[in-house]
Amino acid sequence: MNLLSAENISKNYGEKTLFKNINIGVNQGERIAFIGVNGSGKSTLLKVLSGEENPDEGTVSARKGITIGFLGQNPKFEEDATVFENVFSANHPLMKLIKEYELHHQKTRHTPEEEARALQLVEQMTALHAWEYEHRTKEIISRMGIEEWIHKPVRMLSGGQRKRVAMARVLMEEPDLLILDEPTNHLDLETVEWLENMISERFQNVLIVTHDRYFLDKLTNHIIELSNGETFKYKGNYAYFLEKKAEREEIRNSEIDKAKNLMRKELEWIRRQPKARGTKAKYRVDAFEEIQEKARQKTVDTQLELQIKTSRLGGKTINVKNISKKYGDTVLLNRFSHNFQKGERVGIIGKNGIGKTTFLEMLTGIIPPDTGDVDMGESTIVGYYRQEDMNLNEQKRVIEVVKDIAEVIELNNGEKITASQFLQKFLFPPAQQHAFVSTLSGGEKKRLQLLTVLIKNPNFLILDEPTNDLDIGSLNILEEFLDNFPGTLIIVSHDRYFMDKLVDHLFVFEGNGIIRDFPGNYSDYREWKKGQAEEEKEEKKEKTVPVLPADAPKKESPKLKRSFKEQKEFESLTNELEVLENEKENLSLLLSGEATDYENLIKATNRIEEISGLLEEKELRWLELSELEAYG
Repeated sequence: MNLLSAENISKNYGEKTLFKNINIGVNQGERIAFIGVNGSGKSTLLKVLSGEENPDEGTVSARKGITIGFLGQNPKFEEDATVFENVFSANHPLMKLIKEYELHHQKTRHTPEEEARALQLVEQMTALHAWEYEHRTKEIISRMGIEEWIHKPVRMLSGGQRKRVAMARVLMEEPDLLILDEPTNHLDLETVEWLENMISERFQNVLIVTHDRYFLDKLTNHIIELSNGETFKYKGNYAYFLEKKAEREEIRNSEIDKAKNLMRKELEWIRRQPKARGTKAKYRVDAFEEIQEKARQKTVDTQLELQIKTSRLGGKTINVKNISKKYGDTVLLNRFSHNFQKGERVGIIGKNGIGKTTFLEMLTGIIPPDTGDVDMGESTIVGYYRQEDMNLNEQKRVIEVVKDIAEVIELNNGEKITASQFLQKFLFPPAQQHAFVSTLSGGEKKRLQLLTVLIKNPNFLILDEPTNDLDIGSLNILEEFLDNFPGTLIIVSHDRYFMDKLVDHLFVFEGNGIIRDFPGNYSDYREWKKGQAEEEKEEKKEKTVPVLPADAPKKESPKLKRSFKEQKEFESLTNELEVLENEKENLSLLLSGEATDYENLIKATNRIEEISGLLEEKELRWLELSELEAYG
């Protein structure tokens, strides 16, 4: 079943053609990822497909009755409205009802009219089975980490916070077709994994732009590559795409080489013909023009080149001793010490707001620690790439940004090049070098920002979310450069693939000022955490259920008996379970009946949630004890 069709659509950005006469169809069950270099038009294409923008040519049509949810790079909000009001403006049949219910629930006092309306809301929620959906909305708000500022105006939020609010809103819409532009940006690793699982379980139809390669591999079953205004579709995940793309480029390059050889022969024929003869074979002249066009195509895609000279680093880099930091009652670091070594590669992970960026700012001297010392070596040159602070003058031209730092740049092979040549290695052609920074795409600005950090020849690199908005091709080149970087490297990133490839150990920010130094990359840490959880589960099981000796005869071994204490606990649990089940049933009848006391209905709703948790816990223990024989 076709959900969305784009026929012969074209889009220009100024004088640049992003794509021309392309056709895209989205069918039921397809999760499609769009891949291409920065500036190739991926974000614009998503806007066109979602209906946010119109194509310059062609048409986009959606199947009648389907809903489309769109998360863009710069989400739109009612700026003076609160986060709550914006999130609960999601387009879902139950959302208006739940929003009104939540507003009533937040009040401490009600007029008789308000109590009557609140009663109607509870009855409608029950009749429409809205309690489960309300639970999902609360889970999304919690996972996106927006509870703290749920009642703040959106205009007071940072860029990352706005993106998370927009993500919560689009997930709560539960659309038939989910369209996401870089959904993992500004999320911590734990939230990225939750989002990955949620989309996998709840959304069948997805269009996505993302640089997260693990995300791509798990979620997508189709890849569409945008290249030179054309689209190439592959049925499979990211790994399959890489294989097939290599094959396609090999065939294409072979065809271009053949066209070049044929063009030389045809050119000789064209030149040999008498100028006065008007009987040249027209078909050969036309064919020559086609061959010429083919031969002039580039055989190799332009790639980012990172050949930056690295300053010599002495034996002492940065040493931190007993540093602590807290804001109010929140402890971010507590007496942390570490001596960074030359060539050390550290990844930093932890939830948002737990102190990661504060730690980096203490290392670089932007803010001082409350206690302790940060001692930097004399030869240490820090390059600090910050995710929030672009530090770029939007009114300057691209070439001016580089010349403000250096007119001539030395590469790692000793070659010296001009600022313009250096920009070309970072995929800024001469025409774009004289464009204003304000005209660049998000990914192009990030690439320019990275350039301004590396041009200073650092030997101690600190990268805070460097993968945001960079295309996958640029990421591959950056990874190769960092893999061979001889200095010290610290990375904060939600990109699991990026972390796995580059770091040797992790600083895990666990909260309350605690930092665990874990030996291994992110996947190693996840496996360790999984093992820890399984061990804790087994330990709990061993404490509650006695284990028979290994050499005990299995067929004739008697069933273990409960102790006197366990027998009393079993009897008590049996009674408690019955009482709780009866209470839950009575409360459910109250909600579905004609009761009019609003306060009691709210208490009943909250009590049902509490009872459900108690029943789960007590039933598990009852089952453990029921496997033992009665005492006596």
